[in-house]
Amino acid sequence: MDPSHAGDMLKHLEKQNGLLMEAYRSMSHELHKLQVEEEMLMRKFYEIMSAHGKIKKKIVVIFQIMAKLETLLL
Repeated sequence: MDPSHAGDMLKHLEKQNGLLMEAYRSMSHELHKLQVEEEMLMRKFYEIMSAHGKIKKKIVVIFQIMAKLETLLL
């Protein structure tokens, strides 16, 4: 690489780094929103199914395990 272009290359890489960090933050935020929405939907689904008497013991255990896993991942 030509040493005379090192400054330009550094500026370019710093700009790219900033853009990538912004994209990372945006995607992380969106992922968190989706995880929260998923948890809310799963809880609502559980409530509806419980109200209609459709939940059997095995399904209840599965939901409990999923809830524990979600808390560990968040």
